[in-house]
Amino acid sequence: MPADLREAVSGLMGRAKSDLTELVTFKSVADAEQFPPEECEHAAQWIVDAFTEVGLQDVTMSPTPDGSNAVHGHAPGPDGAPTVLLYCHYDVQPPLGEDRWRTPVFELTEKAGRWYGRGTADCKGNIVMHLTALRALKQLHGDFRCGIRLICEGSEEQGTGGLEAFVPDHADLLRADTILVCDTGNSAVGSPTLTTTLRGMVNVDVRLDALSSAMHSGMFGGPAPDPVAALIAMLASMRDKHGNTTIDGLDNTQSWTGGGYPPDQFRADASVLDGVDLIGDGSVADLLWARPAVTVLGIDVPPVIGSTGALQASAAARVSLRVPPGMSAEQGRQALTAHLSRRVPWNLRYDIQQVALGDPFVGSLKGHGYDTLKGALEDAFGRPLATVGQGGSIPLCNVFAETMPDAEIFLMGVEEPKCLIHAPNESVDPSEIEHIALAEALFLERYARAPEAAP
Repeated sequence: MPADLREAVSGLMGRAKSDLTELVTFKSVADAEQFPPEECEHAAQWIVDAFTEVGLQDVTMSPTPDGSNAVHGHAPGPDGAPTVLLYCHYDVQPPLGEDRWRTPVFELTEKAGRWYGRGTADCKGNIVMHLTALRALKQLHGDFRCGIRLICEGSEEQGTGGLEAFVPDHADLLRADTILVCDTGNSAVGSPTLTTTLRGMVNVDVRLDALSSAMHSGMFGGPAPDPVAALIAMLASMRDKHGNTTIDGLDNTQSWTGGGYPPDQFRADASVLDGVDLIGDGSVADLLWARPAVTVLGIDVPPVIGSTGALQASAAARVSLRVPPGMSAEQGRQALTAHLSRRVPWNLRYDIQQVALGDPFVGSLKGHGYDTLKGALEDAFGRPLATVGQGGSIPLCNVFAETMPDAEIFLMGVEEPKCLIHAPNESVDPSEIEHIALAEALFLERYARAPEAAP
């Protein structure tokens, strides 16, 4: 029997690697136009089997309104013990340029001490982390100390809201005293971090129509309106010459009051090329966590290779606006839509459709759960806890808060900046899986005690 949780977790890292190796092979992109739905179903079944084997009861798949399957299960705790809900997701981002990957996309490959492959960090690494923490507790104590509930999402990366719709109608399956949303990570490898705020998200598709057909640019270019040029001008209007997001009606002067983000570290984390400027007025933390930020996610126009001398009939783009705490996603949607609508030139026909919407979120910063988790993370890593914001959005957090208003909600995980989540060459540092698993196990062990008895 292992002497303590640290030794138990360390001894399980070989199992963690083999688990993650299996999980990464599932091409679980929750988009039937890109990958077969069976890949997501196989990944979900793997989750069912793994958490059943570790000791959870009634682990099953349930369909959600967007067609994805959520995996859920539970394990009762000792009498009087609190209940903890563990969140993760098994769907992944698409490869996004397989020619730019240095290792096989859906095959775990060890390289320079890191484990590469789509989903190794986001979020299959967190699934394996949960399993490792639970196995360590089971080895040491024969149970998990707390009551456990699991919810594993199947379409988080698509933003289609399946689990957000599922949670309110199935609150009894998920109700808990504390919720560990494990889909973020540390500010750097080895630096224990809780994410305390999330920006909200608005995604819209804008389409411009100018002609009934593409036409020869030499014969008609000049007086005939160019929808591609019109779209470029509209998109350019969303930033000023310094790079600040300038959407009509949205404040872009807020300041971040928490820990900072050194520009040199950000440049390295964001892979900014030498000599290329950072943009915007204000600190990195202000721009990343406290202010709205717009991004053009994609444009539908002919590619350079294969383009012809033709004036296009239409053009389209997907625009993403991140909104900070203190600003609602609906406020952002209305402002973005109005801003773009006012800048459609030449009376072009246009259409702007909402694709995704999620409000900002502020996590828990006090209570027995916070005090216990802070101590567990600091003991696991041997360093003081840092708190940061997160530029990304997890709309589900607000649904959890509305459905279980008394629960403490925390965001953490294995996804530090070098992981390159959502990008080619995603990887995870196995030491992050090990230390976060240890922190989670320590938290569950200590959280089961009454506050006055906790260290």
